[in-house]
Amino acid sequence: MKVLYVSQQHGPHDRRFLAAIAEAGHTGLFLCTGPQRVQAEQLPAGVQLVHGSVDAVTRAHAPDLVHAGPLHTCAWQARGVSPLVAMSWGSDILYTAQHNWLARYKTRAALRGARVLIADCQAVVDAAAELGYDPQRAVIFPWGVDLQRFQLQTTSKLREELGWQDAFVLLHLRSWELVYDTETALRAFLALAPSQPRLRLLLPGGGRLAGRIRDLVARSGFAERVHMPGYIAQEQLHAYYAAADLYVSASRSDGSSVSLMEALACGLPAVVSDIPSNREWIEPGQQGWLFPVGDSAALADKIMAAMHSPDLNSIAQRARQRAEERADWSKNKLGLQRAYEMAVA
Repeated sequence: MKVLYVSQQHGPHDRRFLAAIAEAGHTGLFLCTGPQRVQAEQLPAGVQLVHGSVDAVTRAHAPDLVHAGPLHTCAWQARGVSPLVAMSWGSDILYTAQHNWLARYKTRAALRGARVLIADCQAVVDAAAELGYDPQRAVIFPWGVDLQRFQLQTTSKLREELGWQDAFVLLHLRSWELVYDTETALRAFLALAPSQPRLRLLLPGGGRLAGRIRDLVARSGFAERVHMPGYIAQEQLHAYYAAADLYVSASRSDGSSVSLMEALACGLPAVVSDIPSNREWIEPGQQGWLFPVGDSAALADKIMAAMHSPDLNSIAQRARQRAEERADWSKNKLGLQRAYEMAVA
């Protein structure tokens, strides 16, 4: 089968999908609609880089199907092509379409043109159904992680480098954007810092709220207990998971978060916002804890519960078990083939 894969960028998730397309024996075409310059040699064997509009590329190469996302951008551009497999990136329908009328209009139009919707969680399918999409034509599979790469660890060079061997370390890996509510996570840490001298925060990344976040840290009096290295490479992720005792995310909207799945795979208990997609991964007291969206005081209480939990090692084991059950990319990527078969049937 010849598959045209359309995305705004050539990021880690795109590379995984392109590799899965090639591994399944399909002929892959990759169209990047964003400004990123992609080189053909960066693509997996069996995947060809193409240029132009979706319509022009479709006319020139006659793919058997088009796989496009996010919904309000790439899938909308491909809405007139058939068969179209539209793929939600989570925040496109769960956040952007809820806060921007034009994105909502384009998302609805993309769904009308799609034979199949790929979703990473039930919350995405429910949101699509609210826009009139038939949930029977959706294929759900979390994007998953490499369970061989992300595993339980007992030692950390990063903790040694930071001098945090005896600390209790929080890890926040989300971008510093409104939707991920980094400020709520930071304020929870700062509320606890005066009474909890062991507490530390790993805060890599950046984003549009960088000025505010860095200013809050600088004025807090606890800057030496917050490590802000900026953006880190994919190859560094494992070191940060290994250095942490607890994963924290205050996201206001999310699909199946890949960083949450990676954390669970590494045996990190998680404290995350109480939103539908997170409830698909975290049962309170089992793999971690949930707290109300935007409530830094409640998040601080959950962090304290984790710090003093006698069951933290068992929670870590159950976190890993949840990842093995639901987040194994080597198994989950088979959902891609199910979606393609539905689209061409």
